[in-house]
Amino acid sequence: MFRAVVLIAAVVLAADQATKFWAESALSDGQTITLLGELLQLRLVYNPGAAFSIGSAYTWIFAVFAAAAVVAVTVVARRVTSRPWAVALGLVLGGATTHLLDRLFREPGFARGHVVDFIDYAGFFVGNIADIALVVGVGIVMLLNVRGVPLRNQADETREQVSSDS
Repeated sequence: MFRAVVLIAAVVLAADQATKFWAESALSDGQTITLLGELLQLRLVYNPGAAFSIGSAYTWIFAVFAAAAVVAVTVVARRVTSRPWAVALGLVLGGATTHLLDRLFREPGFARGHVVDFIDYAGFFVGNIADIALVVGVGIVMLLNVRGVPLRNQADETREQVSSDS
């Protein structure tokens, strides 16, 4: 299942970076594209902070948190044998990785980079594909926890225990 986690993360990363590239080229002149009236628009914003631009003076801290999240999710994902957990962790890993890359390699500099946001939700906040993946992934994690779904399928744990006892 680790391959599935990595594949999902790679798809999220590619989609996020590709749409950010598009947004920077299509929306860089301050243009706004209306999709659903005032409810959903596309407009380019460079976010130095977290959600709602909170903590914009501490961008480097968000880079550290993103790196820690990438490492932690990768460690947990190596043990996953459950398909729903693989999907959830793949979404979270992809979103965290692409945010980390923005923090590390975008202007104004290493570990201080601003995240490219372009999906405007009725003026409440502006996000990107990585944000969608993170919200959906974390939502699935919460649902799996509430439902008591284990990271590892019972059959896989039994098979692994039998092979280690032999």
